[in-house]
Amino acid sequence: MEIIADSLDFQLNRDTAIAIGKFDGVHLGHRRLLEEILAKKQDGLEACVFTFDVSPSVLFGLSDGKVLTTREEKRRIFREMGVDVLVEFPMTLETAAIEPEDFARRFLSDALGCRFIAAGDDLSFGRYGRGNAALLKSLAEELSFEVKTIAKVQIDGTPVSSTYIRSLVEAGEMEEAARFLGESYCVDGKVVHGNHFGHSLGFPTMNLIPSEDKLLPPFGVYASKVRIENKLYKAITNVGLKPTVTDGKPAGEDGQSISKNERMHAGVETHLRDYDGDLYGQEVQVFLHHFQRPEQKFESIDALKAQIARDVEACR
Repeated sequence: MEIIADSLDFQLNRDTAIAIGKFDGVHLGHRRLLEEILAKKQDGLEACVFTFDVSPSVLFGLSDGKVLTTREEKRRIFREMGVDVLVEFPMTLETAAIEPEDFARRFLSDALGCRFIAAGDDLSFGRYGRGNAALLKSLAEELSFEVKTIAKVQIDGTPVSSTYIRSLVEAGEMEEAARFLGESYCVDGKVVHGNHFGHSLGFPTMNLIPSEDKLLPPFGVYASKVRIENKLYKAITNVGLKPTVTDGKPAGEDGQSISKNERMHAGVETHLRDYDGDLYGQEVQVFLHHFQRPEQKFESIDALKAQIARDVEACR
């Protein structure tokens, strides 16, 4: 997959089918758009995703910047789905002020050779957010592309949206979030060295330090699965600060502590079943299926060990 990032000066010189959006979560609604452009590959068009970095809501202070899918997670998902080109358009006050007509001509038509656009009926781009599917359709004949508008996907009458899914994740409703995402909520990351305390308890773990902008669910223990080199392993995962063994401080990659007020660096610590190998430095995906219990501080290490054993059994 070709990635065009941090630049306004790009020229593809190939014909494309483009899906435009923020794609936070790459949820079922987004996947409906992606199905449209991927189907156009059989007509000789390259499947191109046009997204924004950062999102307009973050640029204008309408969001705290926490995301369902980080930049690296989106790249992985698009690559796995078969997207040919990903444009991460730099969003600044200057680029946000581009007139939508000029935006469509300069970037979609001239730079990317657009011949087909899949757009949600809530699409918004360009100066004052005036760019929408109707405007693109008004330019279709002039710029020689087709526009297909996709209605918002609904589940049991509830529209699929990143905002709604974010509320589910924040509430720890992981099964419901998975219904709207199309898969369980996932945290990608590189396995780093922790304090190796889990191994001494008889429950060796792998540690991830999520990206600072990654939205984490409530701190606690989750039934999970881990994907390692395209194979899934059953697991149990603690999201949080490990208060019993670190006094509220998760271990960092260098084995040192990170202060409790740096909550964005909360750890994701996972005990895998049926896996025995060295994962340090490997990229893995942790899928959080079910919220088991809140994170808590135990009176003793023995009490913690007993609870971990109960958690493992419960998650079987």
